[in-house]
Amino acid sequence: MDKIAFSFGILKVYWYSIFILFGIALAFFIIYREIIKQKMDKEMIIDMAISAIIVGIIGARIYYVLFNMDYYINNILEIFQIYKGGLAIHGGLLAGFLYIVYFCRKNKLSVLKILDIVVVGLIIGQAVGRWGNFFNQEAYGRIISYNTLISYHIPMFIIKGMKIGEYYYTPTFLYESIWNLIGFSLLLLIRKMPELKVGMLSGIYLIWYSFGRFFIESLRTDSLMLFNIKIAQLVSILLIFIGIVLIIFSRKNIYYHEIKNKRKSINK
Repeated sequence: MDKIAFSFGILKVYWYSIFILFGIALAFFIIYREIIKQKMDKEMIIDMAISAIIVGIIGARIYYVLFNMDYYINNILEIFQIYKGGLAIHGGLLAGFLYIVYFCRKNKLSVLKILDIVVVGLIIGQAVGRWGNFFNQEAYGRIISYNTLISYHIPMFIIKGMKIGEYYYTPTFLYESIWNLIGFSLLLLIRKMPELKVGMLSGIYLIWYSFGRFFIESLRTDSLMLFNIKIAQLVSILLIFIGIVLIIFSRKNIYYHEIKNKRKSINK
């Protein structure tokens, strides 16, 4: 499979870069539509989103490099070759989250309200971005037979793309892309519920994405490792816990405000 989409002289444009940029653009579009709907300060949120994207990409690259230090210590210049692949979503999530917290505190915005807007765009961006891994022939799973792939009714171009060297591999990139696409649809539906409280959508995103990632990661053979532990699985467990805490926190806030309102009415 050719990783290069097209070339301009010595300039090569990789499919990986195209899908990552398309995923970012789609995420940005979803976020922009929601801030228009909520009549928020467009310029402020757009500035935040653009900066968070840049910080997120840098964080995703640093995270990937840190867990592949044995390779990059001898190939320093390749650290900057992001267009060839090597972005870890968990590093991007962490860096992007920290920037959003900083931005919201600085501009006196609700962190959870902003995150509830961001996660809907983020998960569809992740679904698209995984196709960059397909063209880069990475984020794959164990060796699998051609007949088994055929039995899954997977499109032939994907099956052909999963032949790396002499063997066919499990298309775990596809599993995660589909899982994220379902999660996107789910978040869109939940977002319309009138009883939804601030922070719940972010919690649901963390639980949904991390639950799927944990099990899909168990199938992968090119995972980032921390000793003998797949770091993505470890982080996924942590994010599920944070997601549960967010939902509980949001529900407690509901009860707190209900009790507070009742006391006010009694005092009147």
